[in-house]
Amino acid sequence: MGDDTYTLLEYLFGPGKRDEHTDPHLVTAWDPGVPCPARHPERIGLGELADLLDAPVEALRGVRPARHVWHVSVRNTPGDRTLTDAEWGEVAAAMADASGIAPYGDERACRWVAVRHAEDHIHLVATLARVDGRQPRLRGDILAMHTAARAFEARWGLIAMSPQDRTAVRRPSTGELAKADRRGLLETARQSLQRTVRTAAALAAGDADFLDQLRDAGLRVRERRGEDGTLLGYAVALPGDRADAGSRPVWFSGSSLAYDLSLPRVRERFEPALGPVDWAVAERLVREAAAALSRSGRAEGAGDVAALGDLLVAAAAHAPAAVRERIVAAADAFEQAGRAPGERSLEGRARAGWRASARALERAPRAARGGGAIVVLTLLVALVEAVEASRLWHEAQAHRAQAKAASEAGRLLREAAAAAGAPPSRTGPARTAKTSRTSPAAGRGPAGPGGVSGVPPRAPGLPKPGTGKSR
Repeated sequence: MGDDTYTLLEYLFGPGKRDEHTDPHLVTAWDPGVPCPARHPERIGLGELADLLDAPVEALRGVRPARHVWHVSVRNTPGDRTLTDAEWGEVAAAMADASGIAPYGDERACRWVAVRHAEDHIHLVATLARVDGRQPRLRGDILAMHTAARAFEARWGLIAMSPQDRTAVRRPSTGELAKADRRGLLETARQSLQRTVRTAAALAAGDADFLDQLRDAGLRVRERRGEDGTLLGYAVALPGDRADAGSRPVWFSGSSLAYDLSLPRVRERFEPALGPVDWAVAERLVREAAAALSRSGRAEGAGDVAALGDLLVAAAAHAPAAVRERIVAAADAFEQAGRAPGERSLEGRARAGWRASARALERAPRAARGGGAIVVLTLLVALVEAVEASRLWHEAQAHRAQAKAASEAGRLLREAAAAAGAPPSRTGPARTAKTSRTSPAAGRGPAGPGGVSGVPPRAPGLPKPGTGKSR
């Protein structure tokens, strides 16, 4: 939420921070007769439009909301056709209805406008006071808007997105991108931290080891502990990344970096240390785990694919220099595939195999880690099969976004294998996968002692409400 209607409108109708706004104009509003201040400035100015939106707030007799401006963006998925203004207007009205801002037929609801300054999205702006003097009911607004978005996908033949499951990659904000550009960096602080923390989580054996690995990687680490000294959470910062005119570091908690980097999710990765093994053992475990995934139910498979994501991170950390960059890219691409929505069990056979493989890579003799050793090449081929097995499992569960991520990771791993001179990958478990689609509730029975309860469905949708939300 915000507290300045005029300033927000001035930005939306303006050129943008980098002249990225093209043809800013009003698509529709609470009253279709409201003129557009960009196309009809002789009839209404931005200040007058802001005054009209703020009028119900100013008329409140009781306490006014401190932050009365509601703002959300609704965005097309790349690859969709360009919607017309009329279509975006229909979307805007449906989102205002679904959110509770302005239910259909309610003439005394909140006032709102829809602004378009790009082909692929619109911005909804509303003030949080109804004309009748009451407060709107907005609980669950974003979830309801995602549900409304599914109807437009089906009706207009747009790209269908996954149900909202909170597993989508957390993209850097415009401000983060601009900051990285000013500092001459190739990626944002968030992206650098995500990669470093994920690598430490994949290789750590316990809390202390995890924190040590973060510090050894050069990160600043802040621990949050209970009265008894128990570690309750952590935050990390990049050296040199500061805010408030350089007066303080920019800290990111694990959960703010990514869904699977909160301390509880990191701890799920910890396993008892294994004895020294070599890459050939890791390769065998990878293949066995890929075969096991084809027989996993929903809860088991969700825990299995998370472990495969960690294995790819570990493989990237110890891969020969000739293929390391491609494996890093594959691990990044697989990130969302490792986050299956809903309940998951930590007792799956595939998960155990992939966790053991990651430990094997960490403890393998240094001589087997680089220089194009044949065991490294055969492991790459096995990883291709494992990722393909995960793609088939996700498709069987109708996890579209995760299946797409696994497919891209598989492509990058095949490129790495080809660059390393590995023989063509056998299709093994991918060809004979027998994964069947299971119901969300059943999986393969209730989660065992290691089960983790799911989260409410959340989705990046198309149209995608919430990507620019100010709440």
